[in-house]
Amino acid sequence: MPVTDVAIDKIKDMIISGELAPGDRLPKEAELAQRLGLSRSSLREAVKALCLIRVLDVRQGDGTYVTSLEPNLLLDAMTFVVDFHRDDTVLDFLAVRRILEPAATALAALHMSEDDITELGALLDELADAPTVEALVANDLQFHRKIADGSGNPVLCSLLDSLSGPTARARIWRGLTQEGAVARTREQHTAIYEAIAAHEPELARSWATVHVAGVEQWLRSTLTQTDEAEPPDAEPAAAAS
Repeated sequence: MPVTDVAIDKIKDMIISGELAPGDRLPKEAELAQRLGLSRSSLREAVKALCLIRVLDVRQGDGTYVTSLEPNLLLDAMTFVVDFHRDDTVLDFLAVRRILEPAATALAALHMSEDDITELGALLDELADAPTVEALVANDLQFHRKIADGSGNPVLCSLLDSLSGPTARARIWRGLTQEGAVARTREQHTAIYEAIAAHEPELARSWATVHVAGVEQWLRSTLTQTDEAEPPDAEPAAAAS
C-alpha cells in the first residue's frame, strides 16, 4: 500500500476509534508523525487528501481540525465527481433519482411540519401563470430540495442534492422541446404537494415516481430518436447541454 494511503488509514482509524472527535484539533505535525510512525511528508500528503474530501480542515496559523463530519459536508466530494458526468450518463442519474426521490417524498409526508408544508405551497404560488422554462426549473429545484430536507434524513437529502445538476439540464431541455411539459410539471408538483399536505406517504411516493419517471421516459425516447436520425459517422448529440 502506498505510504500516503497508510497515513490516511491511520488518521481515519483515530477518528473512527473516537481518539479524534468532530471539531478536535490534530496534534502538531512532528508529534503526530512520530506517534503514527510516519514521515512528515507522508503525513502532509494524507492531510491534504483528507482536506479535499472535507474530513479535515487546515486553519492557517491555528492548526488542523477534524470537521463536523456532517453528511452534507462529506458528500460534497460526491457532488464534485458528479459534475464530471457525461451527457450519455444522465439517464443513469435519473434512474437513481427515481429510486431515491419517491422515498424522500414519502418520508416528507410523514415528517414535514405544518410550517414547512406551508412554505412548500408558497413555492408553487411564486410561479407566474406562464413561467419561463428557466424560472420553472429554478422553482423545481427549490421545491424538490424542500421536500428532501423535509424527509428528515440528511444523508438522503445530500444524495439528492448531488443529483440536481445533471438532471436539471435534462429538465430544461424537456421544457424547451416537449409540448405541455411546463403545465404537466406544475400539475404534478401540485399533486405531490397536496399528498404531502394530507400526510399520505404512499400517494406522495406514487406522484413523485410519476414525476421523475416522466422526465426519464421522455429523455430515453428522445435520445433513441436522435440516435436513429443520425448517420453512423455523425457526432453524438449533446443530450442535456
